[in-house]
Formats: sequence, structure tokens, C-alpha cells
Amino acid sequence: MTPPPYDLDILRAAFPAWSIFRSDAGVFYGTRRGVHLRNADIDQGLRQTVSAEDAYTFVSLLQEQGRLAVTP
Repeated sequence: MTPPPYDLDILRAAFPAWSIFRSDAGVFYGTRRGVHLRNADIDQGLRQTVSAEDAYTFVSLLQEQGRLAVTP
């Protein structure tokens, strides 16, 4: 099965708080821009950097991080 197409510019526009790239090995990476998480943030599940082998999983991780960031 062929993986779905992806566009890094669309991902970057959808998640502007993240620096997004894809490695030569095809892994998607996102690192928070200008944010340094505290230990308490990390304990609640926030991550400084996320990665995934495919675009769908990557987007899901970024969306989950967004939900966690707004949860009191």
C-alpha cells in the first residue's frame, strides 16, 4: 500500500508552534518553537519533541500535545 501524500508546508501552517521536518530516513519530527518545558509539564505528558514514522501518526501526536497543553 502506498503511503498518503504529505506536504510539510501544510503541516507547518497547521502547527505553527512547532518546527517540523522529515529526516532522510522518512521520519517526521516536530520540536516546540521557543518553549522549554518544565518538569511538571513533562510529568503531565507534554513533550519537547515528537516523532513518527508516518504523517497520520505524526499529526495525531501533535494534536494530542495541543490538547494536553490546554488542559488545566
